[in-house]
Amino acid sequence: MPVETKSKLTTLCYIEKDEKYLMLHRVLKKNDINKDKWIGVGGHFEKGESPEDCLLREVKEETGLTLTSYRFRGLITFTFSSQGRETDTEYMCLYTANGYEGELISCSEGNLEWVNKKDIFSLKLWEGDKIFFRLLQEERQFFSLKLVYQDDELREAVLDGEKLEF
Repeated sequence: MPVETKSKLTTLCYIEKDEKYLMLHRVLKKNDINKDKWIGVGGHFEKGESPEDCLLREVKEETGLTLTSYRFRGLITFTFSSQGRETDTEYMCLYTANGYEGELISCSEGNLEWVNKKDIFSLKLWEGDKIFFRLLQEERQFFSLKLVYQDDELREAVLDGEKLEF
């Protein structure tokens, strides 16, 4: 009988300022799938939250900032398998933001740092993240991206129903 898997719903946001993104270097959280990677800020939906509710709460919790201007950029579907076993599917709502209020605080999951957009690809990123960074650079209005990982290696990427070469 197949193992039943459940989906996870998350948000991720790249906050922009002066041609930089606010990036989170994940070095503090224990048992972290993102350990040592650079990602945006965000997290898991709580009961009853809309994507925007989750976005605003997670950004406030992780950065201390209150978003005043943000844009839903894409839906990312992640599937992971490890040692031949499929794990949960994750659906991530991807946002960018260019308006906020407040002062940056320290984050319990890692170090927050403003990184020049031109330097993003030199960071330790997931391979799939590099694809959606390119889509953001291209000012793609909205996209659906499916990323298939096997043992932390990107095996397939499908953009708006079309398989990508990478």
